[in-house]
Amino acid sequence: MANDDTLVNIFLGVRGSLARLVSSIAPPKEIEDIVQETYVRVCQAAKRGKIEQPRSFMLRTARNLALDYVKRAESRLTVSMDEELDLGIDVSHARDRTFEAVASNEEFAHFCEAVRQLPIQCRRAFVLKKVYGYSQREIARELNISESTVEKHIATGIKRCTLFMLQQRNNNSTAGASKAGGQP
Repeated sequence: MANDDTLVNIFLGVRGSLARLVSSIAPPKEIEDIVQETYVRVCQAAKRGKIEQPRSFMLRTARNLALDYVKRAESRLTVSMDEELDLGIDVSHARDRTFEAVASNEEFAHFCEAVRQLPIQCRRAFVLKKVYGYSQREIARELNISESTVEKHIATGIKRCTLFMLQQRNNNSTAGASKAGGQP
């Protein structure tokens, strides 16, 4: 029983670190489930034998569970796309859309770069709102900041990302014009 109490105490002490680790890998809505699953797995492992470094073991288990979640999510997406092809969903226009897909992928890459350049807290609030659809109240709770601060972070994120995207678009059109102008 002392072993179980020790595990509980260690888990409670490392719970915040587990959540931060998992949040860097998995979507915010999955963090709590993965942290809880970590505790279950650690308890199961403890019943099979002594865990030499419980804290490290918990962190490694949480990391592996988060990575497994991401792999499963990617696998589901791939299977879904394969099923569409197997079902004969019309892909005959795929070649016609190649240019648009490349342009879209390029714009998405620019957007990702714009988001990466945001200050960390601003980026967290912006991603939670725009990618995961959190409300301002949920973001405030998640990041332990006021709703007013969340609103300011989101506004800053929108402004900076928009400016970055406009600059990239201008750079691309300038580069395209100079290439076209250099040809006879």
